[in-house]
Amino acid sequence: MSRPVVFAIFFLAIFLQSGTYGLTFMLPELFAAFSANEKDVGTMLMVTALVTLISVYYSGHLSDLLGRLWTLGLSGYSICIALFLYSTASGIGLTLIIASALIGFGWGLMYTLAPVVLTRLSSSDSRVQLFSLYAVFLMSGFGLSPVLASWMTDSGFMLKNTFQVVAISCAISGTLFLLLKTPLHKLAIAGASNVRSRLSLDAIASIFRSRARVPVVMVFLGASVFAGLNNFQTSIAKAEGLNYADYFLAYTVTTVVCRILFAGLSGGKSPYRVIGILQSIMCLSALLFLVINGNQAMYITCAILFGIGYGASYPILAAMAANDAEESLVPQTLQLFSLTYFIGIFGFPYVAGWLIVDFSISVLITVVAVLAAIEATMAIARSRQPA
Repeated sequence: MSRPVVFAIFFLAIFLQSGTYGLTFMLPELFAAFSANEKDVGTMLMVTALVTLISVYYSGHLSDLLGRLWTLGLSGYSICIALFLYSTASGIGLTLIIASALIGFGWGLMYTLAPVVLTRLSSSDSRVQLFSLYAVFLMSGFGLSPVLASWMTDSGFMLKNTFQVVAISCAISGTLFLLLKTPLHKLAIAGASNVRSRLSLDAIASIFRSRARVPVVMVFLGASVFAGLNNFQTSIAKAEGLNYADYFLAYTVTTVVCRILFAGLSGGKSPYRVIGILQSIMCLSALLFLVINGNQAMYITCAILFGIGYGASYPILAAMAANDAEESLVPQTLQLFSLTYFIGIFGFPYVAGWLIVDFSISVLITVVAVLAAIEATMAIARSRQPA
């Protein structure tokens, strides 16, 4: 296979599997069918979070044993089973717990190891571009699966049918990863790091002593903001009398366009300053949610600004994590980057669900805006330090 064909298949596999996370935004609607609330959603996602953290920590051990592409294939099959289990659940119980755990296992493997594979195919100078392309396909799946869910339910299908469709796509994704094992090995850049991937406490300590600790902490804050706004977007839209599909479509299109544009750039001479500016826009987007008052134009504006702020900054931050890492710790740094990301993505919804049920949506949005402001401040402070 030629290099473009191999990359096309690799990114297609990413896209087919990334719809999984977008479906977690539909859990409030799915759970409502059996009278569960946002707290129950948060509890199940906490199960996902715990298994994800274990999965991320041991992903290097598993990939050292099976190989990275075989482990990525396993991730697709695990998520396939999880989504089918979600589609058959009729209440909070063992089925949902197993499904939530399998999603954590599979998603943790894919999200952690795919960037590690890309580092073997790119130099430090080209990582922002390649990570941006990776993020384009990742975000396309994130954002379009809720739109697919809305379209299918409007067309007379049940929400569980969307989970089944994405389950099939994850099985296809796992198969594509298996087929790419030999072609990707042949395309690895000569001299690219292929050290063992195992994450250890000593490695974590070394990473937190290095410059890479800043993006590792920042991604946790950004993931919490992302989860707070997106995981409960169906609840926010319902409270405002709006259609959540409009938000996800506007957010996805904006994010994809921004990431394509950034794929042709390297983040400039001061990538952290660029990140700081983008995350300030993300903070503004969160604040505007407080004054929507059912206004459709304002709702779309919030989605667009969030797409620009979070959507465009994430791939640059991921590339900076790899570039700021010690060469011998690049795989471990990316795993830790994913670990803190998942703490925010799957852990913060537990806090968010509690804030919505016991306080209000406005309190949740205020907390999210504060986290966004802290992250933007960290980026600006880092930009003033030597490269």
